[in-house]
Amino acid sequence: MLEQRGVSREELKHSALVAVGILLALGLLAAWSVLVPEISAWENIVVAVIGSLRLTGPVAAAFAAWVAVRRRRAAPRRVPSGWQVFRAPLAILAVVVGSFVATVTLLAMKAVLTDQAGHLAPTGLAAGAAGLALYTVTGWVAGWAMPWPVTPPLAGVGAYGLLTALPQGSSWAARLAPALSQPYDPFEGLSPGAFANQTLWLVGLTTALLLAWAAAVTGRALTLAGAMLAVLAAGTGMARLLGEPQAVAATEPMVYSCQEWPITVCVHPGMRSGLTELGAAFTTIAARLTGTPAAFSRVEQRSRTDTEQRSRMDTEQRSRTETEQRSRADTTAPAPGVVPIYVDDLTPGFAARAAAEFVERLAPPCGTARAGGYRAIVTAWLRGEPLPSGPLPGHQAAATWFSGLAESQRRDWLRMFYTDFATCGLKASHFGGGAAGQLAVHHMAPGAGTAPRPRVRAVPGYPGQSSVPGSPYPTMPSPPSPAPAGFPR
Repeated sequence: MLEQRGVSREELKHSALVAVGILLALGLLAAWSVLVPEISAWENIVVAVIGSLRLTGPVAAAFAAWVAVRRRRAAPRRVPSGWQVFRAPLAILAVVVGSFVATVTLLAMKAVLTDQAGHLAPTGLAAGAAGLALYTVTGWVAGWAMPWPVTPPLAGVGAYGLLTALPQGSSWAARLAPALSQPYDPFEGLSPGAFANQTLWLVGLTTALLLAWAAAVTGRALTLAGAMLAVLAAGTGMARLLGEPQAVAATEPMVYSCQEWPITVCVHPGMRSGLTELGAAFTTIAARLTGTPAAFSRVEQRSRTDTEQRSRMDTEQRSRTETEQRSRADTTAPAPGVVPIYVDDLTPGFAARAAAEFVERLAPPCGTARAGGYRAIVTAWLRGEPLPSGPLPGHQAAATWFSGLAESQRRDWLRMFYTDFATCGLKASHFGGGAAGQLAVHHMAPGAGTAPRPRVRAVPGYPGQSSVPGSPYPTMPSPPSPAPAGFPR
């Protein structure tokens, strides 16, 4: 039994059990919050357990500091002899890392019950355990060096601040931190080599810190030499980690999971549970866009990060010759009839969000409120939402007129005026010519007259350079045309 103000062996065992329970609960809670909802992929689990360190790391540091303070105050003049100096910190490391292993085991058991895409990266789990060990040893050294009652909470707060602030700093600091600074992108590969280098860096730093503390306590030169070797190992891991490119490509080509009817919808294999809802949302949009330059028959989920990087690269290369730009566009543009979509997760309403984002990309935002109001009527119909009345009387009349058309008439109307819709050229004359136009159309008898045939204009920037009618004058929607197989009229 140690002194009353110190810590007994039984008290240490009881504290270890409490720490394991707290770390396990916090680890599961933090990992669950990091998991991208409904993505069945092993990479998602690896990212989640590493992300759980933002809570378990500070708690582990505070627990190690608390034990160190109690041990130091129990025998301030007693110096452990030989290798006994490592018994206490190694016991704490076993407790902390054991809780991490328990967290991983529970998440893996849940994953085994479902069909997971991708592969489990053992080096990623090793990097997470190494990061947790670093915070534990840091807390132990802080508690031993400053045996004050306030040291444990300060160690926890300091570790939390370091864990949250470091990844948000410079890019090199974010790569060295035992955390992932960016949200998980299922299309972006997790490099086992990068995790291995990060593990070497973290283990080397942790070992160097622990051996340096032991050398300071015992005064053994051999321990100090071991600390120097650990520093070299940490430096090697850091150099290799910083030398790798930041963008990590997937180690294997991804094979889409697809639903083939009535249109083809393809998503990441980990998101295949959302195929039915996505298919229902985009089948309606595809039917309404039939016959326009934006017509499509295949939908593919793409990486939002990859698209943003490609956009930045295209912006930087605008000074190149027209031939080079055309060559790059030919290699990066999607095939005709294929449209990219972005699905970040599978939380409720994900299909509606993806569809709304796609519809918004069909026509750029208009510069005036008048043109934007007419554009909003068409985009609301494409999304399957109630037609907005708009802020101006012309918008209200246009919405009333458009809502009176049958579904087939709306599709014919869009085929006639898609050019004006895509270029913010819609106005009141496109929607029956206002109140007078509505009255004229309402009283027009079948066969009384035929509207003049509108001129045809080509729309640049769409697959196949399709041509569509683009008359800005009010015309009666043409009779319904036969719909492609699979699309309802």
